[in-house]
Amino acid sequence: MFKGSLPALVTPFTPDGELDLDTLKKLVDWHIDQGSHGLVPVGTTGESPTLTHDEHRLVIEEVVRAVDGRIPVIAGAGSNSTREGIGLIRHAAEVGADAALVVTPYYNKPTQAGLIAHYTALAQASDLPIVIYNIPGRSVVDMTPETMGELAKLPTIIGVKDATGKLERVSQQRIACGPDFVQLSGEDGTALGFNAHGGVGCISVTANVAPKLCAEFQEATLAGDYAKALEYQDRLMPLHIAIFVEPGLVGAKYAMSRLGLCDERVRLPLVPLTDPTRRLIDAALDHAGLL
Repeated sequence: MFKGSLPALVTPFTPDGELDLDTLKKLVDWHIDQGSHGLVPVGTTGESPTLTHDEHRLVIEEVVRAVDGRIPVIAGAGSNSTREGIGLIRHAAEVGADAALVVTPYYNKPTQAGLIAHYTALAQASDLPIVIYNIPGRSVVDMTPETMGELAKLPTIIGVKDATGKLERVSQQRIACGPDFVQLSGEDGTALGFNAHGGVGCISVTANVAPKLCAEFQEATLAGDYAKALEYQDRLMPLHIAIFVEPGLVGAKYAMSRLGLCDERVRLPLVPLTDPTRRLIDAALDHAGLL
């Protein structure tokens, strides 16, 4: 159910910094028309750290309603508070999300035993499938394949968004979790190699900007046509690089604004892109054939 290109959906804002729900709904329809295989609202690319809890819940509700069952929705539901995470997962289940994306707790740095206790509590709180989000560069703690293997024994822990950038992790996690455990890349630039190792898709930032290309790239890898996938990789790689010169969601929103999709506004402490990065993104959009 969860495979292919799943954009980590941006949260559009109005010029006065409030949620732009009309644009959000248009983006949902556009992604489906462009061939995206699922949507992931209110991850960090959706600016979850600066949304209020009410805004967080509202965005998930609106995305689920707009999707209307056409593609899967994996709702961002992570927190470094287990109690808060339980509330977010239960809400996502209540409004009809298909799964929850749950980041490893950031800042408080739990041990591996703490990670097992955290995810076990979340899994026991709801029947909603859970995708672990392992991103040690942001959360500091790194979930080991062995820990993931223990969690994979729980019936609702069904996969991982792996943003370690370590391609060998896919093979290690296949050993620990089994070949049916859903492994999704969390890093656009290495998604080609990730799938070659046994991954089945990518929760992508670049797919906010180039959903059709990202979807076709993923379809090529899943069909085993890596020669065709490499052609897409060559078109997309400058965009992967340019979007992440500064924080990725800022780059994605700027690129989307250049395509007339949404305002580039972000919330503090993030700020607009510098002019050199704007020029890099413009050149990458042109290279990909999007401008």
